[in-house]
Amino acid sequence: MAFSRLLAAALVAGLGLLPEVEPPVPAWGWPLPPPHTVTRPFEAPPTPYAAGHRGVDLAAGSGDPVYAPADGVVSFAGVVVDRPVLSITHAGNLVSSIEPVTASVAEGAHVAAGQQVGQVGTGAHCAGGCIHFSVRLHGRYVSPLLYLGGVARAVLLPLGDGGSPWPSWSGPRVRGPVGLLEPFG
Repeated sequence: MAFSRLLAAALVAGLGLLPEVEPPVPAWGWPLPPPHTVTRPFEAPPTPYAAGHRGVDLAAGSGDPVYAPADGVVSFAGVVVDRPVLSITHAGNLVSSIEPVTASVAEGAHVAAGQQVGQVGTGAHCAGGCIHFSVRLHGRYVSPLLYLGGVARAVLLPLGDGGSPWPSWSGPRVRGPVGLLEPFG
């Protein structure tokens, strides 16, 4: 029985029905000097166009230095609506954006992790001063803390007696949205 499940999983993976696993990305650096105070966390929207907070706000003062979080190429340095924005394209189809930043680098410039790329500008959306730091992976917003080491990665551990990669199930059956669900085992 376990062999048939392994075979089915291998076939599904071979057909491209499972999502691709992203290659590991080296840890990024913070875009500001310490201390690193998150004044508002990332809040993923339930749908791509719903309300949410697509980045983190970090406490900062006008004129503070801003650093490239990772190696990359400046893909945008200019004003969006009423605030200066800096975007950097990184390896792995990642784009970081920081605002408000008065950039000291031009579009197309190669930047190194930790290199000063500008200063905190004016026009932030939080009282007391901050920068908004966002990251997109394949065009979708993700928490920047995933790359800064601020969110622990989930690790799935095997269940059961250790003799099988599939857990044995002795708990109660669970009713779900599609009826009675049969656990593995």
